[in-house]
Amino acid sequence: MFYYICLRRRSRSGTRGEALTSRRAVESGQRAVLPVSVEVEQYAKEVLDFSSHYGSENSMSYTMWNLAGVPNVYPSSGDFTQTAVFRAYGTWWEQCASAPPPFRRTPKGFHSQDYIELAFEEPVYPTAVEVLETYYPGAIVQILACSHNPFSQSPPTDVRWEVLWSGEPTKVLTPQARQFSPNIKHISFPTNLLRLEVNSSLLDYYTELDAVILRGVKERPMLALYKMPVIDINDLSDSEEELSDVGGPFRQGSDGKHQRTGNGYFDKLPYELIQLILSHLTLPDLCRLAQSCKLLHQHCCDPLQYTQLSLQPYWARLSDASLGHLQSRAPLLQRLNLSWTGNRGALTLTGFSSFLKACGPSLVCLELSCCHFLTEACLEVVSQTCPGLQELNLSSCDRLNPQAFTHISKLARLRRLVLYRTKIEVGTVNTSCIEHRNFNCYLSLLKIEDYDVVASMLAARCRSLCSLDLWRCRNLTDRGLAELVSGCKMLEELDLGWCPTLQSSTGCFQHLARNLPRLRKLFLTANRTVRDSDIEELASSCPSLQHLDILGTRLVSGASLKKLLQSCPKLVLLDVSFCSQIDMRVVQELSGLFPNVALKKSFTQ
Repeated sequence: MFYYICLRRRSRSGTRGEALTSRRAVESGQRAVLPVSVEVEQYAKEVLDFSSHYGSENSMSYTMWNLAGVPNVYPSSGDFTQTAVFRAYGTWWEQCASAPPPFRRTPKGFHSQDYIELAFEEPVYPTAVEVLETYYPGAIVQILACSHNPFSQSPPTDVRWEVLWSGEPTKVLTPQARQFSPNIKHISFPTNLLRLEVNSSLLDYYTELDAVILRGVKERPMLALYKMPVIDINDLSDSEEELSDVGGPFRQGSDGKHQRTGNGYFDKLPYELIQLILSHLTLPDLCRLAQSCKLLHQHCCDPLQYTQLSLQPYWARLSDASLGHLQSRAPLLQRLNLSWTGNRGALTLTGFSSFLKACGPSLVCLELSCCHFLTEACLEVVSQTCPGLQELNLSSCDRLNPQAFTHISKLARLRRLVLYRTKIEVGTVNTSCIEHRNFNCYLSLLKIEDYDVVASMLAARCRSLCSLDLWRCRNLTDRGLAELVSGCKMLEELDLGWCPTLQSSTGCFQHLARNLPRLRKLFLTANRTVRDSDIEELASSCPSLQHLDILGTRLVSGASLKKLLQSCPKLVLLDVSFCSQIDMRVVQELSGLFPNVALKKSFTQ
């Protein structure tokens, strides 16, 4: 034992190779240091999954797939199409009318807004992870490793995720490129699957990632001998044997004598006050507290504590068993967030169906973003068990077949629907999403071929539509847009970014401005035909405008932008990146005149 302790001390002060080989030396009884383990350096081989990206599904520009392989841009800095870019940044999207309210009980330590999962060639015990950030760094808040080999032919069993590093969102003072290499912890299994989670809320513009490097060794390094047990969301046992009373004041029994209540000062507190205190606990803490004594078990299992459940922060540990434990406590559940959960077999149709049958009748909001366990049968269960559902988010559920979306037609009260990166088709849209004439939705990207047909349906059946996201709808024409804005005059948000078939020469943008006086957000990103007359029409017809993106236009001058800023006092975001007539001198001049407006001007080194 003395030799083992000395060897451990020696390895801490020695080289990395000595530390990695010391454990083998102890186990084999050798007193000499074994040869140094070779550290493997590898770039990501494949992008497996992600929550969003700025690019499109049929292109490589600004897509997550750019993270596979060697760097394309680094060490250069700036806005490059060859990098990976997420869909949003800052707090602008949270300020929009389409943004849902935050869920209660979200842990303060959970900052993640987006993620990407990367597969590497060889499983290794990680010694370092390096992320090459080329524009507005600081968004990464967590790096995780998975025990499952994504290239294995056998189905995943006992999938385990370990956090290698976590931190808070940061705002780096400069947008210049950097190599982010945090100190990571050692794990007890080899991995070739990493997950990066990001939060861009503090950034002034889109963060851009170029490549990810995984360094590690094939042989297991020496780890700590003992680890503290971690209580997770699955440790929710309500066994009566584990519930005890504690000493405290007295109560009067049936014989008239005072007896000990066992609840201490809690007997003096009103029930509602205890409930209010418990409402500030996170879900795992609430479940742990329920195991402490009978009184707190009663309080912690009160259905009013479970009217909102955000299980997204616990995606790595959530299983059918977790839902089973919560099922009896949430008969009054109104808002449920299962985003990111259930992948790689963690949730099944059986567990999902059982939970919704028990907790779905009062559900009004269901978030299922990036839930790849979903099948057509799952959506059928949703339509049968959630009659009052008003909000449904299926963002990035790209493995659902088109026929699955027909079940949405049974949700008669649906008001908000997100179908970003799904495989819904025009015929399915007609029969499901837009069947109800009073349907008022926040509709995101639909992966279909003829957007003019969709625009026509919306104009005819959704006249109270508030928000519409048609980002990268490449075949929407001026005819479809004209029909849309003529029928949906209540629109407050309209995203037409990267819709190249829309031409200003047809007058479609001026017609848009005249028909949408309530407009607060308009994205015309990468439409090179936007001109001064369009901006001037927006200035005179849309006084409530708050967010405007005209990135990439060549025909807008500083004079028209000044008129817009004068006429739209609520404007807080104006993106003029790559607008050839708007140089930094104009941006600085307008920023001085209108200091409350965030003028964005991207650059390429």
